[in-house]
Amino acid sequence: MTSDFRNREYATTAALIIGLAAIYYAVGNVGLLQHIGAGPTRLLWPPTGVSLAALLIFGTRVLPGIALGSFLVNLLGLDRPALVAVATALAMTVGMWCGYRLLRRAGFRLELDRMKDLASLVVYGALAATIVSTTIAIGVQVLAGLEQPGNFWTRLLLSWISSAMGVLVVTPFLLVLRRVHVPRDVRPLRVLEAAAVLAGAIVVMLVATRTTTELLFLVFPFLIWAALRFQLAGATTAILVVSTMAVIGAVNGSGPFEGQDVYSNLVTIQAFDGSTALTALVLAVTTTERNLAHNDVEQAATQLASVVSQLDRSLRPRPVPLARNFTEQGDGEHRVVRERVEGSGAGPA
Repeated sequence: MTSDFRNREYATTAALIIGLAAIYYAVGNVGLLQHIGAGPTRLLWPPTGVSLAALLIFGTRVLPGIALGSFLVNLLGLDRPALVAVATALAMTVGMWCGYRLLRRAGFRLELDRMKDLASLVVYGALAATIVSTTIAIGVQVLAGLEQPGNFWTRLLLSWISSAMGVLVVTPFLLVLRRVHVPRDVRPLRVLEAAAVLAGAIVVMLVATRTTTELLFLVFPFLIWAALRFQLAGATTAILVVSTMAVIGAVNGSGPFEGQDVYSNLVTIQAFDGSTALTALVLAVTTTERNLAHNDVEQAATQLASVVSQLDRSLRPRPVPLARNFTEQGDGEHRVVRERVEGSGAGPA
């Protein structure tokens, strides 16, 4: 029995590792399409978000999947030497493991329903974990002669921001996706409202990325709407859609990105993605935290009312039935009269 259980565990772990490596490779190839300018800079690197989410959900047993997926992307997708691909894969694995350990030490909850959890994800996941992986990776590229030493800090900054954006955009979406379920009593108006929010955001982004007028800010009302009304499920979906459309616009050089130099577009798109993600996530988590606190107060009030009602029933004196009261009173008066008559010696003649 124990042997069968272990075999199933090994099979499950192997499937998770292979699946994560395949997903990493597929998502990495999609990320490689975000080519902008002459350098290897990417606007948003989604594999970091996938890797951290996989670690948080499945634990450290999927670390080999991260290493394997990163190795394949660097070897096949970027056509780098095998040793460089191995070193870069180890850098990614170490960075994600550091972020995972820091988040666990901070008491991070997968529900992401506290501001503490969001702050931990930003600091430890998006910033700390990615700076470790990118520093090692860029250092390896410099030592291998694939990058000029003078470009180290510039490449490090751009890669760090790109990886951090991947965590901010992708990781919350995957954490929410793992526990999404369709309620049985969902109202049709609720579905229509969700569709209207998403459609509105898409229309605004289509217009904003096809006109030279700066209209990207018009999407913020829809992000706020999604966060306040649908909390994390709405916010993370809207963030993913808006960020993806913004990146596509920047890669195509259309709309406000037309005619701009590479670094101007990089700063614009990464600042936009970061601000939209943080705005929507903060509002969603704050609303979720407030709703949970309101539910706790209502539950406590209900329990308190129940306890008070029980105490009131137990302490209140039991009422005596009216008919029984009259009967007992009449019997008492008759007894008193009879005792008086017997005491006076009176009797029938």
